[in-house]
Amino acid sequence: MRATLAKDPTMSMTRSGRGLAAALLFLACIGRAPAEPAVPAQVSAQALEILMRSVGYRTVEGEGQVPAYAGYLSAVLQAGGYRPSDIVITPFGETATLVARWPGSDATLKPIVLIGHMDVVAAHREDWTRDPFTAVVEQGYVYGRGVVDNKFGISTMVAALLWLRQEGWEPRREVVLALTGDEETSQETTAILAEQWKHAEMLLNSDAGGASLGDDGKPVVYALQAAEKTYVDFEISFANPGGHSSRPSTDNAIHSLARAITRISQHRFPARASELTRAYFRAAGALTPGETGAAMRRYAEDPSDRAAYEHLAALPEYVGQLGTTCIATMAKAGHAPNALPQSAMVNVNCRVFPGERVEEVQAALERVVSDPGATFRVVNEPVASDASPLREDLMAALRRAIDLRAPGLPIVPSMSAGATDSLYFRNLGVPSYGVGGTFMHPGDNYAHGLDERVPVATLDGALAQWRSLLRDLGG
Repeated sequence: MRATLAKDPTMSMTRSGRGLAAALLFLACIGRAPAEPAVPAQVSAQALEILMRSVGYRTVEGEGQVPAYAGYLSAVLQAGGYRPSDIVITPFGETATLVARWPGSDATLKPIVLIGHMDVVAAHREDWTRDPFTAVVEQGYVYGRGVVDNKFGISTMVAALLWLRQEGWEPRREVVLALTGDEETSQETTAILAEQWKHAEMLLNSDAGGASLGDDGKPVVYALQAAEKTYVDFEISFANPGGHSSRPSTDNAIHSLARAITRISQHRFPARASELTRAYFRAAGALTPGETGAAMRRYAEDPSDRAAYEHLAALPEYVGQLGTTCIATMAKAGHAPNALPQSAMVNVNCRVFPGERVEEVQAALERVVSDPGATFRVVNEPVASDASPLREDLMAALRRAIDLRAPGLPIVPSMSAGATDSLYFRNLGVPSYGVGGTFMHPGDNYAHGLDERVPVATLDGALAQWRSLLRDLGG
C-alpha cells in the first residue's frame, strides 16, 4: 500500500484541508475535562522502578537480553493481577515478543492494542558520561539508554494497566499489550504482531506523539502521530583492483566514496507538504513565538517559500516534516593500511515522504552521486502506509486525557519523520495513533544519542493520560 498524503507544494488549501484546520481549532478550544484524582504515590513509584530496572536490560541487537526483559515485565504484570495464561512470550531468534491480554466483557467488540518496543539502539560506556545501562536520577532526569525510546512508554503503559486493575476497572473491549523486540532493526516481530492483530479496532503507540515544552517549561502543543515516513536504507558501494599504497592511483574507492558522501550531504530533496503537515505547521506556528513561528505559518501557506524552508530545515525537530531526507549513517572501506582500497561502502538512510516512491528517491541519489562506478542496493524491504483517519472517539478521548495535564493545550495531528511500529499496522488497515506521554523540551530529546534522558516530572502525567485513554476507549 502506497501513502497518498503528498500534494503539490504550490497547491492551495483544499476543502478537506480547511476541514482539518477547523477540527484542530475545535480541539484546541473545547471545554476542560473534570479534574481527576492525583496519581497515587505507589503507582508513580512503581512506574519509576519499572523504568529504572528496564534500563538495566541491555536489549541491544545481538545481546540476547530481550527475552529476559520480557520475562521481567511478565512477572510485574502477573504480580499486578494478570493471569499467567494471558501472557505469552514468543522467542524470535535472539529476541522475542510479549503479548499480555486483558479480556473484555463484550466479545463482539474488537480489541485495542497498546504497542511499544523492548529493544534499544547500541550505547558504549566510553562515549557516555554515565553507564548507559545503569539508570540514575540526577537533577530531575532519569538517565539511561532507552529511557525515552521506548522504555518510558512501556513502563507507563504497564504501570497504568496495573493501576486500573487495582481500581477494579474492567474493560468492555479486550485490551492487548503487544511489545515488539526488533523495532530498531528489522521490525520482523512488528510484522508478525501486526498480522496477528490486524483485526484490532485501533492501535495506540507509546513510541510516538507527545508534547513539546517551550523555553519557559510550559507545553506548547501536543503532537498526535497519525502518519509516518517510509524507512529505507541504500548501500552505495565502489570497487576497484586496489594495489600498493606506494603507487597511488586516481581511481581510489575511498576517494570516490568521499565525493559521493559530500554530494549527498549537500543535496536537499524538494519541499513537500500534505494536508497533515500543513495543518501541523499552521497550528504550531500560531503558538510558537519569534522567527520560527513565523516560518511555520509561512511554510503552511506556501511550501515554496524558500526562506521559511531554510529556517525550518536548520532545526532537527522540524526538518523531517519538510520532505524526504537522506543522510549517511555508516561507512566501511579498505582492507589494509598499506594498500589501496579495493572496496568502499556507505549506508545512506532515507526517510521518504508519503506519496514519494522509493524508486524515485534512488534515481535522485544516483543523479546526485553522478558516478558510473557506484553500485546502489536497497538493503531493507520498505513498507509504506496511508495516514490514519482522525476518528472522533480517539480525538475526544485524547482531548480529555491531555486536559488532565494541560487544559486546552492544542492537539495537532502530525507525521513522524522516523519509522515506528505503527507502520506495519497502518499498512494492514488498522487505525494507528502515536499517543506517547512525554512532555519534553526539544533540547532534552537525546533518543538514539549520548546521555539519553527523560524528565521525572513527566511520569505522573503520562500515567494519568494512559489511564484516561484506556477508560474512555476500552470501557
